[in-house]
Amino acid sequence: MELGQLGTIDTIIFAVYIVSVIAFGVWIANREKTNTASDYFLASRSLPWWAVGGSLIASNISAEQIIGMNGSGFELGLAIATYELMAAITLILVAKFFLPVFLKQEIYTMPQFLEERYDGTVRTIMSVFWIALFVFVNIATVLYLGALAIQTLLGVDLWIGIVGLVLYSASFSIFGGLKAVVWTDVVQVVVLMVGGTVAAYGILTVVGDGNFIVGIENLFNTLPDHFEMLFEPGDTYLDVANAHELSTGVTPDGVATTLQPGDQFKSSFQLLPGMALLLGGMWIVNSYYWGNNQYIIQRALAAKDLPEAQRGVAFAAFMKLFIPFFAVLPGIAAWYLLREQDPANLPITKADQAFPWVLANYVGVGFKGLTFAALVAAIGSSISSMVNSTSTIFTMDIYNKFIAPNATQGRQVRVGQISAAVALLIGAMVAPALANAGQVFQIIQEYTGFISPGVLTVFVFGMFYRRGTSQAALVVVLASVPLSWAFQQLMPDLPFLDRMAFIFLLSAALMIVVSALTAKSKQQQVAEQEKVAGYGEQQKRDLSGKLIKDIKLRNGLSIAVIGVGLATGIRLLLQPVPGVPELMAWIFVVLSVIVIALLYTDKTADDYKAIDLDPALFRTRMGFNIAAIAIILLLAFIYTFLA
Repeated sequence: MELGQLGTIDTIIFAVYIVSVIAFGVWIANREKTNTASDYFLASRSLPWWAVGGSLIASNISAEQIIGMNGSGFELGLAIATYELMAAITLILVAKFFLPVFLKQEIYTMPQFLEERYDGTVRTIMSVFWIALFVFVNIATVLYLGALAIQTLLGVDLWIGIVGLVLYSASFSIFGGLKAVVWTDVVQVVVLMVGGTVAAYGILTVVGDGNFIVGIENLFNTLPDHFEMLFEPGDTYLDVANAHELSTGVTPDGVATTLQPGDQFKSSFQLLPGMALLLGGMWIVNSYYWGNNQYIIQRALAAKDLPEAQRGVAFAAFMKLFIPFFAVLPGIAAWYLLREQDPANLPITKADQAFPWVLANYVGVGFKGLTFAALVAAIGSSISSMVNSTSTIFTMDIYNKFIAPNATQGRQVRVGQISAAVALLIGAMVAPALANAGQVFQIIQEYTGFISPGVLTVFVFGMFYRRGTSQAALVVVLASVPLSWAFQQLMPDLPFLDRMAFIFLLSAALMIVVSALTAKSKQQQVAEQEKVAGYGEQQKRDLSGKLIKDIKLRNGLSIAVIGVGLATGIRLLLQPVPGVPELMAWIFVVLSVIVIALLYTDKTADDYKAIDLDPALFRTRMGFNIAAIAIILLLAFIYTFLA
């Protein structure tokens, strides 16, 4: 007997896995006491490096990666893997420069850092934003894409898949806290890697007529466009959903189409703008996600100590290099097998159906159940992580601050559990609304990009710019979305990664200028410092603003401006984008120069909440340094080989 497209044996394997993980998670939740906020939200700050690294990957690689990136691989090709490959370097930089600062501050949440560096208003605004983002975008998206795969393979309604995922994630994450989430993550990342590899191996063997290596060679030789890593402005791809709609003449809702011939072809460059994937906006995407994202950073905050956290992040960076093998190649292989079919008769009517189709048709009995278990493992891990982080922010940044500042540790844990359940329920109600979306992974990246340049600016300048004021941080945070929206309307042909680079430049300029306008005198700074009760010994210092300590920080910020803004301007001059005037490229260049000049000419007094950074804080151990060099060399080899 078969259920949908999943056979009896596969269904049994899948069911055994689900029951086993739930049982393991419940056992961890009952064995490990969660009496305090530190126990529940930060796993008692006791995680070893391999648990940190495994949990980072399990939390990161979810339905939007496996299903969404395979969908993008189906239409765009391997270039979408740049998100994974460049993330490896970003992880190394985060471990080297961000983690030491966060762990030094002993924070629970990212908004908490913003209050310690700026003020409570910035903290509250970002708390509300992140809760909304996690619930209405991240959790809802992962639930939808996971339920889509379950619908394809089990033949059940979408809502049944959503409810099943909610119950699965809730069974251990709500009551067990971060410890239960992380230790189930460790199990699930192993299943994810094995199951994903099995799926990739299965379809590549089909492509190679029984030979895995020949399958890879066939993809390279037959689909060279799908292995182009850096697109040119004129490159296009076939939008399968539009092609299907044009062929049938009706929309998915049965209404007559309004599309015109040619609408099935879209710009590849608009989504993945060439060198911007290496220098430019991609650094904004990755630095924000890996360096300022609560449900990612929370794992590192829960490590035993800084070296353990850095080893865990380096371990995750190595795993990121392998992920495109099963998160992109199966989608490319699906395109290979369907490339000559009439769009009206394709079994895949939108890109995000590519991986479920591969799983249903080209993975053998037994392995299909294992691979499906891997997919659910990824979905469950991400949902659990997002739910735990949402409850952490709500409890520590909203409840403790505004509702019950003197709440007991036990009360905080209960509030965390309740808020986690509420977040899951709201996400489940929103998830079905995503049913008409296209490449969901790309949609998430673009609209998260409305806020990420401003948020990244506030964090980076908060750590490394001693003169940044709370007023400047507030202006940058509030301006990020309207600036991004306005710029999208004014310059719709500019790729979204380039738009993010421009908003980052504007945010940096705003940060410096508004800080200079709102800076207080040294005497006022000292008076403010004396009024802050119990703020910590780090604040009791001489505010003379000696440049000798500051010059390296200015140099670092200038390198960031050059790598993001100036590099984008030069690239636009050398590689013009249709619809984008040359003036835009010069604006990038001039604005970058202005920001750098402002950095070096600003003579205002240090803000009294600026963080003192001891150079010893950023020294890393030999093992981490070797890992960092190895990752850089591997990436250089990959891009050289594909070029």
